[in-house]
Amino acid sequence: MTVSTEPNIAPRTADKTGRATPLPPHRVRTKRWFLIVGGILLLVVGLFVGFNAFRSHMIAQFFANNKPPPVNVSVAEAKKEVVPNILTAIGDLAAVHQVDVSSDVPGRVTEIKFIAGARVKAGDPLVQLFDAPERADLASYKAQTLAAELALDRAKALLTKQAGTQATVDQAQAAYDQANAAIAKTEAVISQKLVRAPFAGELGVRHVEVGQYLSAGTQIVSLTDLSKVFLNFTVTEKDSAILKVGQTVKVVVDAYPGRDFEGKITTIEPQISADTRNIRVQATIDNPEGILKPGMFATTSVLLPDEPAQVTLPETAVDYTLYGDSVFIIKEKKGEDGKSSLIAERSAVKAGKRFAGKVVILSGVNPGDRVVAVGQLKLQSGAAVTISSDPPPPIPAQPPRY
Repeated sequence: MTVSTEPNIAPRTADKTGRATPLPPHRVRTKRWFLIVGGILLLVVGLFVGFNAFRSHMIAQFFANNKPPPVNVSVAEAKKEVVPNILTAIGDLAAVHQVDVSSDVPGRVTEIKFIAGARVKAGDPLVQLFDAPERADLASYKAQTLAAELALDRAKALLTKQAGTQATVDQAQAAYDQANAAIAKTEAVISQKLVRAPFAGELGVRHVEVGQYLSAGTQIVSLTDLSKVFLNFTVTEKDSAILKVGQTVKVVVDAYPGRDFEGKITTIEPQISADTRNIRVQATIDNPEGILKPGMFATTSVLLPDEPAQVTLPETAVDYTLYGDSVFIIKEKKGEDGKSSLIAERSAVKAGKRFAGKVVILSGVNPGDRVVAVGQLKLQSGAAVTISSDPPPPIPAQPPRY
C-alpha cells in the first residue's frame, strides 16, 4: 500500500515587507480544537432544544386526545315563585301573670295549705300565720262595740225624752264608730295572716316550713299563670317601620323542635333605644297546654305581606366562597364534529335571603336555567357534564331555621 504524504503547509502571515510568514504549529492545533468543541456544543444544544420541543408537542397532543370523562351531576331548575316575607328575630318568653307570693305582715307559720306544683284558683288559701292575739283583740272589740251600741241607744232614747243632751249622743256615736273601726282593722290583720293566691295559676317550689317565722315580704312560693305568655324581642331601627300591632308571629323553642306557636303583636315600644338603636316588641301567645315556660329562648318569625315573585334555587346549588357566591349553569356546546355536549359554566350570583331550604337569587340566574345542585366540588368552569337520572336531594320537611 502506498501512502502519499504531503508536507504540512503552515498558514502564512504577511510581514511588513509583504512576504508570507508561516504560523507556529501549536496555534494551528489550538484553533482546530476550539472549532471541534464548538461544533459538539452546538450539536448538544440543538439536540436538547429539539427534544424539549418534541416532548411538549407530544404532551399537548396527549392531553388534547385524552379528555377527562364528563362529570355526573344532579340538576335543579331555577324557578320564579312568591317568597314568604318573614322578619326573623331572637327573643324570650315571659309570663303574663307571675308573682312570688309573700306575706304582708310578719308571723309564724302554723299551717301550709298547698302542695308544691299544684294548680290553684284565685283566692285559694296557701299559708296560715299565727293569729290568736288578733282574734282575741277581735272578740274584745266586738264586746266594746256591743257596749257602745247599747250606750248609743240609751243616749238617743234620753234625747228623745229630752232627758239627755246631744253631746252625750255624739260621744256615744263616736265610741260606737271607734269600736267598729277597731273590729275592721283587726279583721284586716287576721285576713293578712291567711295568705291567699292572688290569681289562678300554677305553684312552684315551696320556700317555707311549718313553725318558721316569716318577716314581711318573705317569699313563700312562686305563682305563674301559664294560660298566656308574652314574647319579648327586639328589631332594628330599620325594621321598625314595617311592624304593626296585630301582625302574626310564629315562635319556635328548643324544647319542642319542629313545632310552631302562633301569636299576635300586642305592643310596640314607642321609643328606640339610644344605645342599641333597637326597638322592643311584645307579642302575646295563647298557651292552653301550659308547655311554654317563662324564660325560654325563642326564635321569632314575623309574617309580613308577600313580596313579588323572585328566582329561587335549592341552597345546595350555591357555592359560597370568600370571593363571592356562584353557581354552575348547564349549557350546550357544539364540538368540531357538530355533536352537542353539555358543559357547566360558573356564573357569579347575588344571593338573597334563605327560606325552607331554598335561597333567593337576586342576579346571575334566569328562570328556567338548569343549575348544578349536587357535584360542584368536582367541577371547573367549562367542564363536560352528564345529568344524573337521580333527582337532587329533597328539601327536608323541617328545614333549619335562620
